Amino acid sequence: MNKRQFISIAVLTENQDDVERVNSTLRDAGHVAHCHWIDSPGKFDETLSAERIDLIILNSEGYPDAIRQVIKHKDAYQPEVPVIAVRKTVDEAGIQEAMQAGACDLVSVGRKGRLQAVVARELRAFRVERALNSTLNSATEYRRQLNNYMQGSTSAIANVQEGIITEVNKAWLKLFKSANKNEVVGLTIMDYFAAESQAAVKGAIIATEKGKWQAGEKLVAKSSLGRTEPDTLELGFQFVEFDDGSYVQIRIAPPEKKPEEPTKLVHEALQRDPTTLLYHRAQFLERIQKRLKNSPKSGLHLLAYIKPDDFSEVRSDVGILNTEEVLAQFAEEVRKRLHPRDVAGRFEGTVIMTLLERGNERDAVVWAQQLCDHIEKYEFKVDDQSVILTCTVGVCAVSGVYSSFEQLISAVANAHDQGKQSGGNSVYLSESTDESTRLRKYDAIWVKRIKAALMENRFRLAQLPIAGLRSESAGMYDMLVRMIDEQGSAILPSEFLPAAERNNLMQNIDRWIIAASMNYCNDGAATQVFVRLSKHSMQDSSLIPWMAKELEKRQMDPGRLCLQVPEREAAKHIKQTKKVVDELRKLGVRFALEHYGIDKDRFQILDILKPNYIKIDGELMHTLTTDTKMQDSVQKVAAAADQRNIETIAERVENANAMAVLFQLGVHFMQGHYVHEPEVVLQEAEFGPARTG
Repeated sequence: MNKRQFISIAVLTENQDDVERVNSTLRDAGHVAHCHWIDSPGKFDETLSAERIDLIILNSEGYPDAIRQVIKHKDAYQPEVPVIAVRKTVDEAGIQEAMQAGACDLVSVGRKGRLQAVVARELRAFRVERALNSTLNSATEYRRQLNNYMQGSTSAIANVQEGIITEVNKAWLKLFKSANKNEVVGLTIMDYFAAESQAAVKGAIIATEKGKWQAGEKLVAKSSLGRTEPDTLELGFQFVEFDDGSYVQIRIAPPEKKPEEPTKLVHEALQRDPTTLLYHRAQFLERIQKRLKNSPKSGLHLLAYIKPDDFSEVRSDVGILNTEEVLAQFAEEVRKRLHPRDVAGRFEGTVIMTLLERGNERDAVVWAQQLCDHIEKYEFKVDDQSVILTCTVGVCAVSGVYSSFEQLISAVANAHDQGKQSGGNSVYLSESTDESTRLRKYDAIWVKRIKAALMENRFRLAQLPIAGLRSESAGMYDMLVRMIDEQGSAILPSEFLPAAERNNLMQNIDRWIIAASMNYCNDGAATQVFVRLSKHSMQDSSLIPWMAKELEKRQMDPGRLCLQVPEREAAKHIKQTKKVVDELRKLGVRFALEHYGIDKDRFQILDILKPNYIKIDGELMHTLTTDTKMQDSVQKVAAAADQRNIETIAERVENANAMAVLFQLGVHFMQGHYVHEPEVVLQEAEFGPARTG
């Protein structure tokens, strides 16, 4: 017996007759269909947000948006809903193209029987998946919750609906020293957390409701209640559904207290300077020399030489006995801004030196500038006195240019001196001049190796996935490059790209990456790839014609390729950048501004260049989780991008806290080691060696 079922269908077409044709076709197959006629993307928005849709049928020849755009549109609201495309004539190549774009199938308008069969198949799969997911989630979570309550969990647990606490267990009451549930139920969950942690907690709750919070992931947050121990808490989040509604369950596991051996504590104390609590000079130098023996997994090592400006004036202001207290506070502000892999020590006098791990030299300069800006605004307090300080930071990249550790230390100290001579309260990057004998010898070696690698096709792509915060990213990747040496080992770009940039080899490398990325797309591995352009390629008038030929040769959708340049480079050469972007737009290639947001409120460049994406600078991510002013700044960027229909991608997201804050701030996508480590695409490229010119 054919059981008739009611289904809600969105029919995307400019021709109303198509709606009646779909309705009658499905009615003949025994379906009771309610068809929503969608003739524009704006109406599609309204329907997806207001109605529960079971199926989307798209006239791919009679609707303003292409299949890929429709898929992206519906994924923002109801990602699980299947899309069936129809057109007048269909062949195998057309079906393959439609399915690669995201459609479940492509059906000829005249083949009513096939349309009926495809609809029945997709509806059956869709309903089974929806029912199975709902049943499994409800049953699993119900059993888990029941088990927790039965066992009397030692974890502090609170159930939260729309930000309000609806239920807590005894461990929660004990942790926060509440007498009974009546003191707690009805309060907002934010009452329990410090202002700097609230954005992360809100974002984690929203992410959990949207199914974006990873199972087992922990959020680190600070309590606003001084009575609680410890002050820093680890929160777990789970989405739970019962018959009476859904909620987010927050769990705080009891802290593990590991007693330290007295001898270990003493040994650790002896390694650190008593004023700054950073490593003594000897300990610091020993540690960084060991660290420098191995290159970072990505990026490079850099030294930073940090010194307060005119510290003798502090001595006259607060007295000789209180200068160490000011220095201790200064060191603490430096320590707070260090990344997990950074190492710091008191080098000499008031000098603090740090070994940084960053993606490139620019990232280290940005970090140092943020430190200078923060110190300038920070109020140091000693008894009833307030002290205002500035500092100067010298930065030097660790590279083969320096033949000894002594030369490296001298270079970063000289960089600081250069910054101080220019007036202080500044950052100075040590850069060897082209006349430097060391640099010429260093470059000569790398130029030879780079040219050989280009001729022998020994470059490989490394793809870094981009994950969706509001919806799925659907195969988006940032494309990186690795050079394979003569022994088959991968060389990181931080080792060879600086030499390539200084010796006019970047255009060849850029073209290799672009062509390899096109092949990667054509292999079906990606729907959108991001490739960064060097300043040399931006000034190359032959680049766009070459790209046009490469795209035509591969019969590739140009919209799958997105070229990106740093915001500062684009702003510095705005006319040239706009010319290139306009040419890319005519070609159908997308454009992104990366490392965006360091120069705050620079929105004019968005109106001039009209990028498809902006990538929020990765150096902002470290302080974003605790700096409410930084959160406000990023939220303004996200709002400005939304107003201009620009999608936002956060760079270098390293932990769950950053992800949660970004979720709260309205950012669209994220990339970084929290999402996935870069993976090298080991297949050789299908094109010949690039010319080295």
